[in-house]
Amino acid sequence: MTEAPAGEEGVRAWLAGRPALLAYGLIGEATARLRRLGVDYMGAQQDWLRAMGAVPEVVRVPTAAPVAANATRLRAALLAVPRPALLFAHSKGGLEALAALTDPEAASRCAAFIAFQSPFLGTPVADAVLRRRPLHALALGWMRLLGCGDGAGVPDLTTAARALWMEEHAAEVAALLRRLPVVTAATVLDPSAARGRDRAYAVAAARLWRLAGPNDGLVPLASALLPGARHMVERGGHVALVASGGGRDPVGALRRALRLALG
Repeated sequence: MTEAPAGEEGVRAWLAGRPALLAYGLIGEATARLRRLGVDYMGAQQDWLRAMGAVPEVVRVPTAAPVAANATRLRAALLAVPRPALLFAHSKGGLEALAALTDPEAASRCAAFIAFQSPFLGTPVADAVLRRRPLHALALGWMRLLGCGDGAGVPDLTTAARALWMEEHAAEVAALLRRLPVVTAATVLDPSAARGRDRAYAVAAARLWRLAGPNDGLVPLASALLPGARHMVERGGHVALVASGGGRDPVGALRRALRLALG
């Protein structure tokens, strides 16, 4: 059973001794290395999980690699846990986690799945990068420089690629949603109110709003909310639910998502 008694103590009891696997988003491993400089990326969430008695572990993958390749790595990590794990992911990591969980054996080793700001239906930002060869080449160069892989996974984030994947795997995804608590969490950024790290997404958010409606600066709201999952929508840019600072509360976001998953 994945259900826990209501309240903080119920969540603590559910987490006690439980593996918690994390899947980073694109260039997440490079961002996480900046914690020594005061930049948080899913680090505060790991600290909180440890304090609650869970056993958090980042599944190490080259985040710019193709979704299918990283999904294979996540599947292996799930099959290796001693008891069903909490699996939570950010951005591209959520696509890889979902792909891994479409395998019933891997899904049986997962107790709940939380995806923060994942572009299940793709993002027009990836479409634009692929259309502009100089921009695409620059992005690939930065990913290699940062040690995040060869960038072959960028086309997997396009709206066409994601629409095709979701269509081809519709039955598996539907079966997963029937058997497992899944929370898909999204944010919406008001460009005029952007502060702190959200400022980096403000211009993109304004442009993306015209193309795809409400968004977080990289991922449209409609893309991040997987139909049939439990939904959570909050305010902020693309790292609002996973990074500390500037008024953000990633621990609070994780706690709310967990309560939604376990309720």
